[in-house]
Amino acid sequence: AAIGEVLPAQEGRLLVEFFVADAVAWREAPQPGTEEKVLSRDADDPAVLTRLVRWVPGLDTSGAGVITHNYVEEVYLLKSELTDLTLGQTFRAGYYASRRPGMPHGPYRTPVGCTMLEIRYRVTAR
Repeated sequence: AAIGEVLPAQEGRLLVEFFVADAVAWREAPQPGTEEKVLSRDADDPAVLTRLVRWVPGLDTSGAGVITHNYVEEVYLLKSELTDLTLGQTFRAGYYASRRPGMPHGPYRTPVGCTMLEIRYRVTAR
């Protein structure tokens, strides 16, 4: 496949051969205080995606409380740091989390902002 070539979808998710992710523009994300670069998304299930997400300096998600999702979420912290206010722990670049559906996490605070790779998917019965 050629660079940037769109491949046949599997389970609704767009597949693309290598492309320059830096060429994708940052855009406002649904959560206030965040921006995202969506790298891949399931056309039939928009919550299922792979994205880069960055949080602005000073973002505090306490108002949203503890977070849960109905999908698997994998997060790799690429830049800076993020504090889990429930755990009282600060995680820095290089930290990774894998959360099953319904797993509580957060709320978070990031005094200096941070950037993460986030992968979301659904678990299907076998």
